[in-house]
Amino acid sequence: MPMQSSSPQDERPLFQAMRRGWMRRCPKCGTAPLFEGYLKVRDHCGNCGEAYHHHRADDMPAWATILIVGHLLAGSILTAEQTWQPPIWIHFTLWPSLGAAISLFLLPRLKGAVVGMQWANRMHGFDQPSGPARSLD
Repeated sequence: MPMQSSSPQDERPLFQAMRRGWMRRCPKCGTAPLFEGYLKVRDHCGNCGEAYHHHRADDMPAWATILIVGHLLAGSILTAEQTWQPPIWIHFTLWPSLGAAISLFLLPRLKGAVVGMQWANRMHGFDQPSGPARSLD
């Protein structure tokens, strides 16, 4: 049986969806907010009606945040110590504050990107149409 070609409306560009998620917008339309609060994903898009309730970001955004922040801080701490040798009180005040600030900035953006990736790849229920529930009869 020949493969059916997908219509342009079925295409879901991965990088566009992840970029929209990074900007904390709907991965489908890019206009409505993706989150209700800091990390709570809305049940559906207020503009296009795309359902989000079935997303499964789980620990991926937290894992990626820790990975990125850890690498940034480790290199920065070592460079600062080797270059300027600041007093220990500067290390104790600067690095935890910087780590918390970067983490708070990255976490919702990475979660949005993960939701966008799942939508683009039709994962975890994003392959279903956005309308009313279909009957399995």
